[in-house]
Amino acid sequence: MSAEQDLVKVMKQEVGKAAAARVKSGSIVGLGTGSTTAYAIQFLGDRLKSGEIKDIQGIPTSFQAEVLAKQYGIPLTTLDATDRIDIAIDGADEVDPQKNLIKGGGAAHTREKIVDSLAELFIVVVDSGKLVDRLGSTFLLPVEVLPMAIAPVTRAIEKLGGKPELRMGIRKAGPVITDQGNMVIDVKFDRIDDPAGLEKTLNNIPGVLENGLFVGVTDLVLVGEVKDGQAIVREF
Repeated sequence: MSAEQDLVKVMKQEVGKAAAARVKSGSIVGLGTGSTTAYAIQFLGDRLKSGEIKDIQGIPTSFQAEVLAKQYGIPLTTLDATDRIDIAIDGADEVDPQKNLIKGGGAAHTREKIVDSLAELFIVVVDSGKLVDRLGSTFLLPVEVLPMAIAPVTRAIEKLGGKPELRMGIRKAGPVITDQGNMVIDVKFDRIDDPAGLEKTLNNIPGVLENGLFVGVTDLVLVGEVKDGQAIVREF
């Protein structure tokens, strides 16, 4: 591992730690998906083990988050068993100046949106490379689709001016299948001027389960940066 990769890793750890530090005893915590959030889950486990906090329960947004929570000793609960989520910690693929997000690089955006939207406080953990002036500028928009509806949904998205592409597996023949057993279409829009409108329009296409636009959900963004060979975290 190069010194630069080391620094990026340290920076992700610091952002994860800063988010985990905001969790109080007795909290129900939404556990997000992805590499930076994975460190937050690890540090939450550390805080529990050391007795610094107690009585927290996690609600995972993906199989990955569930496995990590078990690995780090965080007790899990479900949305059926609790009526609240105090705090959710999750990553993002893009963050705009209004704190709107594109998520779904890990194909977990449907469960993430359910959990993150319910949270009293939703904290996004990212590195500065994820900050954009306008959503859709660097990252394709993921849309989760029921397998039987792939063809009509693709046509409907093309009519909206999007360029859809079925997400294919890496080191797996065939398409990516989500934790819910669905497929993901990644869509390139030339520009997303109205994220809130597009989010609703896409979700109204029959066969679409959920898309990766998170509008008006984020409360706080913790941004990790490498400056002068140091990993720092700032609030945005």
